Amino acid sequence: MHVTFSETELAFQEEVRAFFRDEYPDDIRAQVDAGEHLSPEDQVRWQKILHARGWAGINWPVEYGGTGWTPVQKYIYAREEGYANAPLMIPFGVNMVGPVIYTFGSDEQKQRFLPDILASNVWWCQGYSEPGAGSDLASLKTKADLVGDHYVVNGTKTWTTLGQHADWIFCLVRTSTDVARRQEGISFLLIDMKSPGISVKPIILLDGTHEVNEIHFDNVEVPVDNLVGEEGKGWTYGKVLLQHERTNSANTFRSAYRLRKLREQAAESVRGAPPLANDRNFMRRLAAVEVDLKSLEYIELRTLAAVASGKAPGPESSFLKMIGTEIVQAIDSLYMDAAGYYALPYRPEAGVGENNEHNTSLNYFNHRKVTIFAGSNEIQKNIIAKHVLGL
Repeated sequence: MHVTFSETELAFQEEVRAFFRDEYPDDIRAQVDAGEHLSPEDQVRWQKILHARGWAGINWPVEYGGTGWTPVQKYIYAREEGYANAPLMIPFGVNMVGPVIYTFGSDEQKQRFLPDILASNVWWCQGYSEPGAGSDLASLKTKADLVGDHYVVNGTKTWTTLGQHADWIFCLVRTSTDVARRQEGISFLLIDMKSPGISVKPIILLDGTHEVNEIHFDNVEVPVDNLVGEEGKGWTYGKVLLQHERTNSANTFRSAYRLRKLREQAAESVRGAPPLANDRNFMRRLAAVEVDLKSLEYIELRTLAAVASGKAPGPESSFLKMIGTEIVQAIDSLYMDAAGYYALPYRPEAGVGENNEHNTSLNYFNHRKVTIFAGSNEIQKNIIAKHVLGL
């Protein structure tokens, strides 16, 4: 896709490119390029570098510390970030609960929570899914009973990403069962993870990492001041948050980086084998994914225009989530095919795969989830049919 930039935009592009060249720490760069997981300390260190530059709240309104960038500037930044293979912001604070608080929260909540979210002083996690409520989130059963000036929360949340590091969790909880529609009895609560009665149980994934958790609430007391907006309106607020999460699931330029690296590897001869570039079927499949990725860029530009004034993205976020995650998995499959039997798990050898065959297979396992989280792709098709096609 060809985008023509003005002189001002070209100057901004050079500024961003220079930032990632000169201020992206070498030790973090080496870890990310090697496919290693960053420690929480290194992740926060990088986010604080972005905050010090004023680039943490890219989509936030200026009055809450946002950049005030135009859609084109946001596009340029996302592209340069992806091409540099820089770490993405941990999304739960800046990209998820932050927009809910500055849109629906009280003035006291904005003053209390937003500065620390933007500065990465507090680590947040998400409490949505439950053992019996995933894609059908309205069936959640975690209860919050109002007792005086606090809620008493009981229940379980699962698939809580990086919850073992979190200081706070934002939760959808059921505050009423006496409603005509299940969605009307759900509220949005902010809960301190140090509260008595909270326990975190690790869930180890197929790739061997401790990325997600099951979190239990046993008579956890939460001040009523931690209710965001109105009681019973949590479903409305949660949908806004999911639109932001789906938009960030596209990973357009990170996928472009992976495809570019794969093309470079395909041109080389590895272990004496002919270059993959000689395999017409493989290169045809690679080109097909590149075409899909270009179409995704157009959708992302439209979405950036929609959030230019700090508004939540619309139903186009479902396109981004659905197409973007399918592209991620298609790229994983290409890397697996390129590595061949060297992609057998737990063989950390340098070679054809992305960084090495070990990471190729582990990425493939881990990314099976991407078409499910933030609302499964089947759910996204329903949203598109209803809100875009009017069916």
